[in-house]
Order: sequence, then C-alpha cells, then structure tokens
Amino acid sequence: MSSDHVGRRIRELRKVRQLSVRHLAGKAGVSVSALEKYESGDRNPPPGVLTQIARALAVGVDRLTGQPYVNGAETETQVQAIIPDLRRILLTYDNPDHLTVAPRPLPVLAAEMDRVAEMRQDGRYVPMGPLLPGLLAELTHVALSTTGSEREKAFWWLAKGYRAANSLAHKLGYHDLSLTAVERVHWAADRSGDSLMQVTAAYLKAGAMIRMGVYASARRTLEGLEQEIERLAPEGSLPDVHLALQGAVLLKLAVLEARDHQPERARQRLAEARVCAGFLRRDTSHYEMSFGPTNVRIHEIATLIDSGDTEQALARLREWGAEQDRDEWELPAGIVAERASHHYIDVAAARLAEGDRAGAHRDLLAARRVSPNHARFHPTVRSTAATLVRLDRAQDDSIAGFARWAGV
Repeated sequence: MSSDHVGRRIRELRKVRQLSVRHLAGKAGVSVSALEKYESGDRNPPPGVLTQIARALAVGVDRLTGQPYVNGAETETQVQAIIPDLRRILLTYDNPDHLTVAPRPLPVLAAEMDRVAEMRQDGRYVPMGPLLPGLLAELTHVALSTTGSEREKAFWWLAKGYRAANSLAHKLGYHDLSLTAVERVHWAADRSGDSLMQVTAAYLKAGAMIRMGVYASARRTLEGLEQEIERLAPEGSLPDVHLALQGAVLLKLAVLEARDHQPERARQRLAEARVCAGFLRRDTSHYEMSFGPTNVRIHEIATLIDSGDTEQALARLREWGAEQDRDEWELPAGIVAERASHHYIDVAAARLAEGDRAGAHRDLLAARRVSPNHARFHPTVRSTAATLVRLDRAQDDSIAGFARWAGV
C-alpha cells in the first residue's frame, strides 16, 4: 500500500513553506490538534477544511489530494486517454478543426447527448469519456453553421455536453480543465435561447467557486440566481422546473454556508429548500439538477459533516431510520447514482471520524456498489480507505482489497 496520503502532503508542503504546525493551523483556521491528526493520517480533513489548508499553503486542493490519479487502477481503464482530445475541443470551441465526415443530424446528436447526460448522472465516466470529444465536435459544427431555432437547439445540447466535460474533468482531478468546461457551458448557454440553461451555467460556476473557497463571490452569484429564477417564473407561481432549480440553488447555498462556518445560515437555507421540496413532493432532475425531499436530507447530512458535526450527522441518520423501521435511514430507490454514491462517501468519512471503522468500510462498499467509477476516482474514498488500512491492526483482506481497488 502507498504511504502517500493527504496528511503527508500537507506536512511536506508545510515544511517547504517553513511553517510550524501552530502557524499553519492559525492561517487555516483549524485547531493544532486537528491539524496534527490530519498530518498523521489518523483523520481526514472534510472538503471545506481541506480548501482552507490548501489556501493557507498557497496551493490548489488537487495538490493535496494528489489528483489527477494516473497510476494503479486508472491505467487499466485508460480513461485519461481522452483528456488531450477534450483539451483540444475546449480550446477550439469557436474555431473548430475540420471534420473528416459531415456531422450527423441534430436529432441523432441530441439522442446521444441524452445518453451521455444519463451516464454523467450515474457516474459512469469510463464509458462516457470516449463519446464526448467526437460528440462535442459534431455539435460545435452544427451550432456554428446553422441559424435560427436549429442553432439555438444545437447550442442547448452543446451546453449539456460541456457540462458532462466539466463533470468528467473534475472527477478525474483535472480541475483547470473543469473550469474551462464551465466557461464553455456559459458560452453555449448564452446562445441557447434558454434562460434556465443560463441559470444552470451560473450554478455550475458557483459550485466551482465554492470548491476553491471563493465564498463571497459564490454567495452573490447564487443569491442572484434565486432572484433570477423567481423573475423568470410565470407571475404568481413557481412551476415544478423553477421550484427544482430554486431548491438546488438553496442547497448549494447551504453547503457554502456550512463550509464558511455559518451553521445558522446553512440551517436557514436548508429550511427554505425543504419548503420547495414540500411543494414538489417528489425527487426530480430538471436540467440535470437532482432536487426533492431526498436530496434535501442528503444535503442536511452533508452540511453537518462539512461543519464538523459528524456525531449529529450520524444521529440524524438514526432518527430518520426510525421512520422507516430501520436502524438507519436508507436512500429510496431511483436516486441518481452519483448523488447516492456521494452520500455514502460522506457518511463513510463521518463514521471514520467517530471511530466506526467497520461502518466506514461498509459505506465505502455501498458507494462502490452504487457507482463504481464515481467511487474509484473520488479523493475522499482514497483518503478514507488509506486511513482504514493504516488503522487496521488485524490486516483485514477486505479492507486491503478495497484500498487496492481504489488505487491506494
């Protein structure tokens, strides 16, 4: 097993920057004891804290997580092989290379992009990846060579394609490429004639800001989107699609506030999202944004974990489980696979923080079962698995096997 882990990278960079543990802890806004546990690998920093530490060390989060992952299991799938083509497509977005054959008709391209979007939501990046460069190239040629409604439709589907490219690049750890893809979503959405697609593009950009710890800008963007969605809705009502987008924006704000150490604001945003979900009464995926009663609960757990209140997060799962006559809350069937996998990954990290190593391992296995590609490339899976291996005195073959599968 590799001895490399997030904590070790933090320690090495701290020494390069000639900072003491106390000095770095002060700059990052964490306690000395917590930083010592992170550096030793006994505990993993939650996403918001990892962002704070990265900023204090003047590096990107990917430097601490070791992304992109190009060793171990990843070499078997060769999913990184499409990255050069994706870079080329995103670079030449408004001046593309010539195609060797004419692009297929837009309805055909739209149907294939629908399939790609479904793969994205299920976290099936490995089969999705090879489809993207060629599909984006064809849609670009159609969008730039047509006029009127046909042109707008092509740009609408192109925006969905760039969103898939953003997700793929982000999950594989190519964060600069992911940011470029977000800008391309904006470019295509602005030409799609669809105001809600423009809202989606801005939502994605705000998400990137949150990941980078740019909370004030992200907050302004998301609060502006709240108002824009209401402005776009028919007077006197919010149709389901507007409710879903509004709810997704509110959940993103809840995550932002939790990471910005504003728990009361996070609770308020969750309460507002719960109202939207109450009107919908079901889980939806308008504009590929998962929203509904289940996703509100998933985000409630995530914000507690991001706030460092892992004990309360696990208590909430037990409380909701009682409603189902179970020990803990179980996700209902039909939830988007990537979202479900992410939930299990978050809960695994929380269990590890509370000392429940068996439970953490169980949730990692659940994340892999729901969406193998998503779990395999997720940095929290690697850090949690690596910590489980280091703490496993009995040398459990199942734990070691999972860590090998994850590329640890």
